[in-house]
Amino acid sequence: MAVDKVTPQDVFEKVQSGKALLVCAYDSEDRFRQVHLEGALSLGEFKAKEGELGKDKEIVFYCA
Repeated sequence: MAVDKVTPQDVFEKVQSGKALLVCAYDSEDRFRQVHLEGALSLGEFKAKEGELGKDKEIVFYCA
């Protein structure tokens, strides 16, 4: 599977409009708090909601 690179502005706009989910790729909640970006879910939150998520949103994982 190919990985597309996106700009921060593109991701921000997609997250703000509800077209994408932004997920911190770190498994540690402490690390998530350190590198938290506006609108992002922690990996734990994402896993908890995984069954509820529709297939209509792009999912963008980030690490810092």
